[in-house]
Amino acid sequence: MFFRSCFDSNLAQFSYIVGCQKTGEAIVIDPSRDVDQYHEIAKAEGLKITAATETHIHADFVSGARELGQQDVQLYLSNEGGTDWSYQYETKKKAVLLKDGDRFYIGNVRFDVVHTPGHTPEHISFILTDEGGGSEVPMGIFTGDFVFVGDVGRPDLLEKAAGIERTATNGAIQMFHSLERFRNLPDYLQVWPGHGAGSACGKSLGAVPMSTVGYEKQNNWALMIKDESRFVEELLSGQPEPPRYFAMMKHVNKVGPAVMGETPPLPHRTELQEKYVILDVRPANLYRKGYAKGTLNIPFNKAFTNWAGWLLPYDEDILLIASTVQVEAVRTALQSIGIDRVVGYVDVDDLSFPEHYPEIDTAELQEKLDEEAVYLIDVRNQSEWEAGHIEGAHHLMLGNLEKEMQKIPRDKPIVMQCQSGARSSIATSLMKRAGFENVYNLKGGYQAWKTADKPVVQS
Repeated sequence: MFFRSCFDSNLAQFSYIVGCQKTGEAIVIDPSRDVDQYHEIAKAEGLKITAATETHIHADFVSGARELGQQDVQLYLSNEGGTDWSYQYETKKKAVLLKDGDRFYIGNVRFDVVHTPGHTPEHISFILTDEGGGSEVPMGIFTGDFVFVGDVGRPDLLEKAAGIERTATNGAIQMFHSLERFRNLPDYLQVWPGHGAGSACGKSLGAVPMSTVGYEKQNNWALMIKDESRFVEELLSGQPEPPRYFAMMKHVNKVGPAVMGETPPLPHRTELQEKYVILDVRPANLYRKGYAKGTLNIPFNKAFTNWAGWLLPYDEDILLIASTVQVEAVRTALQSIGIDRVVGYVDVDDLSFPEHYPEIDTAELQEKLDEEAVYLIDVRNQSEWEAGHIEGAHHLMLGNLEKEMQKIPRDKPIVMQCQSGARSSIATSLMKRAGFENVYNLKGGYQAWKTADKPVVQS
């Protein structure tokens, strides 16, 4: 048997390739939109991708399942959860719809289907057994967004992101009962999750790429709570704000994303045009020292995809400011969350950047707060704010900043602040794009404020 995990660091997302080396067949589990990578890996191993499956209708990235299905790959999809959670797209081969207790093979590799609702109603997991060597002992379980290393999938996304009422508590109760089934699995079974640390699909995901059932029983907080009501309360508390694009992804993956096929290189433009949303992906320190007016700065790093999903529109054309060597990687990252309307890019070397914005340090901020001479905006998450914040700050989480700007006064200087200065740099570019002139970024953020032993308050 061939086994390979693939990790997308921008999405903190795992996908997997499993192949039968006797028959040359291979399957992809929870494929990302960039499906070429799977064909390349399979070809290098003398295999062919003949099937694909996924644990559920994803909310945090565009699935590559439909893309593969249009390439004559057989799809295996969940038929659990009721009609509201059914896939609505067609592919070249009719998908095989799966229920709890079903079984299918890829060559001599067996997959047993387990319905594991909680994160979503249709969620299924797959227990893998390699029968190629004559063994009937299962090797591991693909848990998707059901069980992570150290955590479990959040049940509140459908309610918070998609606006489907009363699904959070129901999902938490379903998760409790799904975990009862998980506890009955053999301790030696390996656990292959759908996400790692950095994903918004849970609140405390571990960075280790895999685990075992026995280890999770001993160390995963969710598996140590045996009382249902206490479990529901704990699971629903402290969940981070779901990115705004999650609702879009859920819909796209249900009805079927656009098929990419082969895409030509992104056109190189020589000048900026105001009719586009202009996205500058340079590091924040370079942007602060020089930028083009009317642009938005989201640095191309591990947090890029998350904030792009929060802040970029899906219904407008986007022009990139980026270096030639990174532009295709940026486009691929945007396409992974369904932002397909990137019309071109302008190379950073072709532009001059006449604008800049200042930073302010903690001592200067303290002085101005004492004089009530600035309006301080904290753009961190709710849980960070509640754990401690600067007295006199106003809380406007970065993802919601643009729609809340009417609350911000224009008659005094504004200071943007986050934990370390990274998110507030993005926020500063949003403010400047919206026409706020006298805007500063707090250097080092809340971290620097605490290091300087400045006073904090808690909510």
